[in-house]
Amino acid sequence: MTWCRRGPRASGGAIRVTETFTATDHALMARALRLAERGTYTTKPNPMVGCVLAHGDDVVGEGWHQRAGEPHAEVLALQAAGERAKGATAYVTLEPCAHVGKTGPCADALIAAGVARVVAAMRDPFPQVDGAGFDKLRAAGIAVEYGLMETQARALNRGWLSRIERGRPWLRIKLATSLDGRSALASGESKWISGEASRLDVQRWRARCGAIVTGAGTVLVDDPSLTVRLGDDTPFVAPLRVVLDPGLATVARGRVREGDAPTLYLHAPDAKPPRGLSAQTAPVAVHGGRFDLDAVLKLLAAREVNEVQLEAGATLAGAFLAAGLVDELLLYVAPVLLGSRARPLFEGLDIDAMTQKLKLTVVESRRIGEDVRLLLQPAQDAPRQ
Repeated sequence: MTWCRRGPRASGGAIRVTETFTATDHALMARALRLAERGTYTTKPNPMVGCVLAHGDDVVGEGWHQRAGEPHAEVLALQAAGERAKGATAYVTLEPCAHVGKTGPCADALIAAGVARVVAAMRDPFPQVDGAGFDKLRAAGIAVEYGLMETQARALNRGWLSRIERGRPWLRIKLATSLDGRSALASGESKWISGEASRLDVQRWRARCGAIVTGAGTVLVDDPSLTVRLGDDTPFVAPLRVVLDPGLATVARGRVREGDAPTLYLHAPDAKPPRGLSAQTAPVAVHGGRFDLDAVLKLLAAREVNEVQLEAGATLAGAFLAAGLVDELLLYVAPVLLGSRARPLFEGLDIDAMTQKLKLTVVESRRIGEDVRLLLQPAQDAPRQ
């Protein structure tokens, strides 16, 4: 199937009418998306971007953005192509930037190299770009088309897009559960419901996020370190560890402050951080004894966090879910039973009728060791607050 996107320009003037995308276009954009994905653990807070330069189906250069502050995908692809970039088509997963940040504008680099055509998966919603890159390229006589495999490109950068477009990070809740839907024993003990393979798999999800959030209760009961342990030489940027602790009851204890990863305690405005505390602290509004969870996410967005992984107990997980702030559930279902006295997955949903049930869409189901990993998202018709 071939299709094209004829979207509006960011500024006035006629736009170039695009041709339908060919099988070669699809194949090379898919290649660019695979390249972009290589930056999953290292590009934050920047988006993941891949670029392929080709004459027809002959690839002459390719690259991906590897780390914030370092060259962008287009620049690396141009360096690899050299003189062969002239007259080539550039397949890039995000609109080339048109502003000066830590690096120069990629649109200018493509123009200087003499590429003939740019095919982008999607427009860049970042205010300093948002069509300006396309405008520069068109003004230089370069054919510009976009919208090819946009759904895949948006899914790849869902965290970054959430921060830019919604002003809050993408929120994923990670939970391990028994077959009877229990997340811990009545005492709070939860080590270990899931198997070793699942616990290793969680590390990959931790590595991709910008912050791992937990509550004071989890720190007191489980004493987690909330660090990334990949077990190989895969590079990653350590996520911020965030503890929601209104009264700062846990600052004097816990493995969450050990190691090189940074730690941030979010507390009630009237709590006083102790002198000499090495960890970061920040106040967040509290209403009726509960954190303003929307404010928590906005604070993290202001710190350039794209993805948040919540690893907490049933009360905090239920509060985020009831507030309509959860974008994704990462659920490890173990073939065990914990019984009726064990704790549920979520507290505080207050569902009294079947019409109130929270519908979820299964995005992915995969066997991980003896467990089943489910990736779920709230259905589009689910109520949001």
